[in-house]
Amino acid sequence: MSEENQTPPPLPPLTSYSPKPMGDDAGMRMLLPVGRSGWAIAAGYLGLFSFILIGAPFALITGIIAIFDIKKSQKTDRPKHGMGRAIFGIVSGAGVMLLTAFFIWQASR
Repeated sequence: MSEENQTPPPLPPLTSYSPKPMGDDAGMRMLLPVGRSGWAIAAGYLGLFSFILIGAPFALITGIIAIFDIKKSQKTDRPKHGMGRAIFGIVSGAGVMLLTAFFIWQASR
């Protein structure tokens, strides 16, 4: 038989492959802000910058808004993530505000 007359082997049947959305993949959520609440992202960054005293109240406010946003989205077909960032914003914002209030109170005594 000559090589010109040979046919290639048949291809395997195609299977239906549907990748899961990027927001459902925990590894992807860790690397990229996919499926995450914008309020939670803002609360996380403001929490980092809350030690500049101006950012502390904003970190607290955006963290609270983020928690409500995340809770509300859990009832939809596209739930949002980012609860850790929201809690970090609340804790760091409240902590810096309390420390600032304590130092002001001590200075006024």
